[in-house]
Amino acid sequence: MPDVVFSVDQSRSMTEQDVPGHNRWHPDIPAAVEVRPGQEFRVECREWTDGQIRNNDSANDVRDIGLDRCHMLSGPIAVHGAEPGDLLVIDILDLGPVPQESGPAAGQGWGYTGVFSKANGGGFLTDYYPDALKAIWDFHGQQATSRHLPGIRYTGITHPGLFGTAPSAELLAKWNQRERDLIATDPSRVPPLALPPNTSDALAGTLRPGSAEFDRVAGEGARTVPARENGGNHDIKNFTRGSRIFYPVFVPGAKFSGGDLHFSQGDGEITFCGAIEMGGYIDFAVDVIKGGMDTYGITTNPVFMPGNVEPRYSEFLTFIGVSVEHDSNTNHYMDATIAYRNACLNAIEYLKTFGYTGEQAYLLLGSAPIEGRISGVVDIPNACCSLYLPTAIFDFDVRPSASGPVRADRGQAAVSS
Repeated sequence: MPDVVFSVDQSRSMTEQDVPGHNRWHPDIPAAVEVRPGQEFRVECREWTDGQIRNNDSANDVRDIGLDRCHMLSGPIAVHGAEPGDLLVIDILDLGPVPQESGPAAGQGWGYTGVFSKANGGGFLTDYYPDALKAIWDFHGQQATSRHLPGIRYTGITHPGLFGTAPSAELLAKWNQRERDLIATDPSRVPPLALPPNTSDALAGTLRPGSAEFDRVAGEGARTVPARENGGNHDIKNFTRGSRIFYPVFVPGAKFSGGDLHFSQGDGEITFCGAIEMGGYIDFAVDVIKGGMDTYGITTNPVFMPGNVEPRYSEFLTFIGVSVEHDSNTNHYMDATIAYRNACLNAIEYLKTFGYTGEQAYLLLGSAPIEGRISGVVDIPNACCSLYLPTAIFDFDVRPSASGPVRADRGQAAVSS
């Protein structure tokens, strides 16, 4: 096993760790540890909400979640010799949930998929499913099952949702300005168009709350919700074992951080809190390409090579969506977001014919290893997206036939009261 360079006691909040992590992006958060090019090391990660979600049959915890605390990131980890303009080369060697015997936290034998209420951020389909939802998943080696979605069992593509390098002060200022400008276009929107810096529940590594430096970092630090130029919250399910990622370096030492480990996820993570979330560990190897940003033109976002570890599903039922609002018969020009939303809604309506509720089907599409594709963005006026649902994850035949769907009582998801 590689040396653990950032350890987490899963029985305690990230704020109570001997070396706390952080939940904002800022160049002045001190590095917790330094590694060297060529080194292999392990990082332990807290579940992204810091243990706010419980293994029960109510989604009240998802409804009442304190999002100011999220995400809980392990790090920063400085890489010796890395300088702005370099590329940080990260290999994912291994990752997985916390060993089950360690305690009751997410990742220790179980994980969850959640849908936020619309007032708390919502999900991709929040206008159709505005209330908080949850499904608990039990881990069986590489597979997962849920008492909230009976009749389904699948192999996950375990991966980190969020890792990245620290932004420079200049890049951080650009982020904050452009997101403030976006919010200003519709300041009363629910959910908001972006999340600006917020000092509430901010965590900045070893900087002490109440100090002038902490207050400055908390007031300027970018929220971790979106993906940005530094990497961040990509939520790409194929960031799995064997992947190699090339991250731009913006500050001395790179200051590499992350977490938000997922047991499984569908393309798009459409429920927002939507993978199978867990705490766990991830093993890395690290190297540096000097001057690599300019050499390879990798200046605005990371580039990665997917690993070759993924479920071997070979048969799919594919749902198609186009950029049309059918209820109002409104055409949108080449809008891939609306097209993928319609593909998801078409899949949900189909699964309801087998006895699943719409809420269950929504949770399934956010967590199962579905394939989402932009199939056409040239045939005006309609963008076309498609969603590939593996048929083998069901314990009954989900394909259309002359005999009709096998409808049964499939229970229900955990809902908020």
